Amino acid sequence: MPATRLLLFLAGLAGAAGVALAAAAAHLGGVGLETAATFLILHAAALVGISALAAGAPGMPFARVALIGGFILFVGLALFSGDLAARAFLDDRLFPMAAPIGGSLLIGGWIVLAISAAFRR
Repeated sequence: MPATRLLLFLAGLAGAAGVALAAAAAHLGGVGLETAATFLILHAAALVGISALAAGAPGMPFARVALIGGFILFVGLALFSGDLAARAFLDDRLFPMAAPIGGSLLIGGWIVLAISAAFRR
């Protein structure tokens, strides 16, 4: 299933960005960078798990819903962590309300993932 491989690819990007931001935070300091790095690394692991879950049950409704939750998580993660990184490196935001929108999408993505458990195999 191509969607599972795409999500796995995005998980790899999130993990790499998280490690890079963790290194930057260690050298430059900044709570925002540390927070962004933590969110990226933790959610990268979650995205790997969602990808594996969906790959193990191709075509199943719960797997499709879980993948949707995973993609929502990634968009939220990109907005939230991207905004924190932009504030640290550019001294500016991605756009107004990027971090709160990203955080709301993260919450929503986790809720969609929880809903996927309601579907029968």
